[in-house]
Amino acid sequence: MTSIIPSSFLKRVLLADAGVSGAVALLQLAATQQLAALTGLPAGLLVGTGIFLVGYVTLLVVLAKRESVWTSMIWLVIVGNLGWAVAALVVAATVPGALLGEAFAAVHALAVTAFAYLEYRGLGVSGSRAGLAA
Repeated sequence: MTSIIPSSFLKRVLLADAGVSGAVALLQLAATQQLAALTGLPAGLLVGTGIFLVGYVTLLVVLAKRESVWTSMIWLVIVGNLGWAVAALVVAATVPGALLGEAFAAVHALAVTAFAYLEYRGLGVSGSRAGLAA
């Protein structure tokens, strides 16, 4: 597998993604019922995605702290963020008459798309292990 030496930019973006994702996870898990009532989103969806985000945050922090990472892991994060954005747009389109639910999901889509772009840029400015060894 190809690995890279992550740039400081990529590390900062991964940690920023972890911080935002962690805050969302905390909100969804600590205030599930209130958030469900405000947004019209199902409590089960909020809990399930909140739990997923806890694992995602862990992955991002581990990747950001490593001296080298597999390129495929960064691509997994990028593609995962884009998939999350699509899923959030689907949720936004299917929340029945709940403007706050639509907005909550749309903000998710915008944020994770921005992180995917920044992580892609960070991947581009990171050095390859092969290039640095020569």
